[in-house]
Amino acid sequence: MKVLFTKRFSDEKMKSFSDLGYEVVYISEDEVSYRDEISDADLLVCYDPFKRLDISKLKQLKWIQLFSVGIDQLPKQKVREQGIVVSNNKSGFSIPMGEWIVMKILELLKNSKGFYDKQRDKKWQTDSSLLELYNKTVCFIGTGSIAIEAAKRLQGFDVNITGINSTGRRVEYFNSCHPMKELHNVLPQADVVVLSIPYTKETHHLINEESISYIKKGACLINIARGSIIKESALIDALRKGSIHGAALDVFEEEPLPEESPLWEMNNVIITPHNSWISEMRTERRYRIVYENLRRYINGEALLNIVDIDKGY
Repeated sequence: MKVLFTKRFSDEKMKSFSDLGYEVVYISEDEVSYRDEISDADLLVCYDPFKRLDISKLKQLKWIQLFSVGIDQLPKQKVREQGIVVSNNKSGFSIPMGEWIVMKILELLKNSKGFYDKQRDKKWQTDSSLLELYNKTVCFIGTGSIAIEAAKRLQGFDVNITGINSTGRRVEYFNSCHPMKELHNVLPQADVVVLSIPYTKETHHLINEESISYIKKGACLINIARGSIIKESALIDALRKGSIHGAALDVFEEEPLPEESPLWEMNNVIITPHNSWISEMRTERRYRIVYENLRRYINGEALLNIVDIDKGY
């Protein structure tokens, strides 16, 4: 059984896949294209080779294992037509992203950006506007593995943690959960709103002028999901008016964020370049998921993290 990797691990780790019984072929995503060597590939382990590699030519391709959690890069129609199974790296980045969420909540409430600016300018000036996290309500829109890791880490802050998901199903570490149809009832109660929901047609511009009008005045907004879940023009307007206290954004409608974006100059906005998933453990966790799924596949066992292409997650 042949598996094509377009991202690689160490030599030792790559050998471990061969030891499972696979014929392993590695071609980097910068160089990959259709060729005889990969014409009979059964499996593809990758991030995004799809701009260079036409998977419709891989007639034996049965399964794609993504290095990412999101599936925006997939040629979804071809995947459907060929009946290819797709699995992702769900939970592989959840811990560092959960930590990032907690850090940014505190930075927004404690105005860390303002203090960093004063440090740069050597300006000794106190700030009496700082807020406590204690007794606040943190609302996660999306209660998957990233939200769970963040909620777990918020337990020690004596906060009320509420979640919104498709059905309102209960989730560990959450005080309450509500269905998406109740969004307009839940948002007014939240002091912090965290977007941790997959990007789909239904969640495109979920945060827009109308939904922002429901958010409690002075609340903070955090986005580690996808940029297009927020209508950025509506968010910028709310930040300028002060109806939203501050925002921490790791993702944007256009990436890299254009230099002319007003977000760069806003004192109440923290920007990071789609970086919340990074940690020293990212490669090891990615390897564990890939190895376990390859082990399961060759042994005829159920795969982890299978993606529903139509749902988008």
